[in-house]
Amino acid sequence: MMMPPHLTSSSSSSCSSLSPLLPFFPAPPPCRPHPLRRRLSPGIAASADSPSSTSSASAAASAGSRPRVVVTRERGKNSKLVDALHKHGISCLELPLIEHTKGPDLDKLPSILADDAFDWIVITSPEAGSVFLEAWKAAGTPDVQVGVVGTGTASIFDKVLQGDRTLNVAFTPSKATSKVLASELPRIGNKKCRVLYPASAKASSEIEEGLSNRGFEVTRLNTYSTIPVSHVDEIILKEALCAPVIAVASPSAVRAWINLIREPESWTNSVACIGETTASAAKRLGLRKVFYPKHPGLEGWVASILEALRENDQVI
Repeated sequence: MMMPPHLTSSSSSSCSSLSPLLPFFPAPPPCRPHPLRRRLSPGIAASADSPSSTSSASAAASAGSRPRVVVTRERGKNSKLVDALHKHGISCLELPLIEHTKGPDLDKLPSILADDAFDWIVITSPEAGSVFLEAWKAAGTPDVQVGVVGTGTASIFDKVLQGDRTLNVAFTPSKATSKVLASELPRIGNKKCRVLYPASAKASSEIEEGLSNRGFEVTRLNTYSTIPVSHVDEIILKEALCAPVIAVASPSAVRAWINLIREPESWTNSVACIGETTASAAKRLGLRKVFYPKHPGLEGWVASILEALRENDQVI
């Protein structure tokens, strides 16, 4: 039997003391009211009649119990996580916190891929991978060699790899962080390696600085960005605040969650992050019960959520 992925937590529990995975978890205690921040930022407010409220409420009600986990990715991108958690008998509530928007450099990407040759394409998030693939197809599927930050990001390319040999995912770092990727990306020969880095406009400069310091020639394109959702249903938000665990997949989602609540320090439930970068952001913003897998990806994320639920049940 395969051992579960190694988990890391800011709490005192450790993987070595985990009990066997249980198919169901005890019911949570009655939720205490938590003050809401009605405004996220100018133009972003909690709403009692959001178009998404019916579908989200129905998803929670269909599980037959109060939701244990809040899933927060952009609408339409939560199904794999929800399905995986339902296999463990865990009910979910969908509360998208962010949405993706077109970046200022997106229109340049297809022509640059078609006209220029790069030794590496560096991809550091699933969304960056999805945006890149669309542009790569528009450019005529040129030969490219891709380095990804982790297995979760690599999975975006699975379907393409099954039927197209012009795209090769050739590198994953020993640790799924931008810093390690920048320090480990292999050089090709003795020439000056050219790297194309299509990224979120909000991504740090860690990749291009780290690679440039090693002598790589880096072209960064800001192909997309993330913004908080414009409206959040107030009823769904109150239910989300009662759930033991909120699952987040990016620092932007963590920031959006913090902005939703008036007193973050009084919210003491758990955050299960997709990876270390998101977990670091959660800790910097003052969240205390932060869980994340050593190796990002769906399997590790689910295991982190299960550990967070166990920790919650032990405290009860």
